[in-house]
Amino acid sequence: MKVKTRDRILDTSLTLFNVVGEPNVTTLLISDELDISPGNLYYHFKSKGDIVCELFGHYEDEMLDLLAVPKDVDVSLEQIGIFLHLTFEAIARYRFLYQDLVNVLSRYDNLQRRFRNILKLKRKAFATVCNSLRNQGLMGISDHELDGLCEQLNLTISYWVSFELLSHLDDKDNVDLGRGVFQMINLITPYLVEDARTQASLMAEAYL
Repeated sequence: MKVKTRDRILDTSLTLFNVVGEPNVTTLLISDELDISPGNLYYHFKSKGDIVCELFGHYEDEMLDLLAVPKDVDVSLEQIGIFLHLTFEAIARYRFLYQDLVNVLSRYDNLQRRFRNILKLKRKAFATVCNSLRNQGLMGISDHELDGLCEQLNLTISYWVSFELLSHLDDKDNVDLGRGVFQMINLITPYLVEDARTQASLMAEAYL
């Protein structure tokens, strides 16, 4: 099936934003990469900002779906690993937002509130997951410690892409999702009871 020009523009723009960095990509570069005229591109998107906003909408939809963790469900350690992996995958797929986060959001005011909402939902999801473990007797943690842990989990997952890229600035496609999941599980592990701690450690090692 032939891919629509609008979808090709979005796919190509996402690739360029991720590899080159969104601030360094122009509509002319996008149209050249696609071998279409600038006029054809402007027929579908009036500006680069419109492309960024639509891509953000796709990212937002994925994150809202992932972060809708039910409060009344017993979450297993294996499910937490899968949840973290899928969340890292979504972030890596739209990593241009994270690798230059402050710069991008400062130039697109309309995205700031929506991104802050996603940050809040991440923190809420982590709190729900950890509370589930605590309620199952798998985690021993005070409310104060839980607040700090959720803040650290949110901070780690939000800046993991930037940290990874610092390790290999010449290869922006090389984002190690497994190491990110490994680090996140290791933040949770010290609060787990002994049996669960052993299981979590083995699970974390598998992501390396």
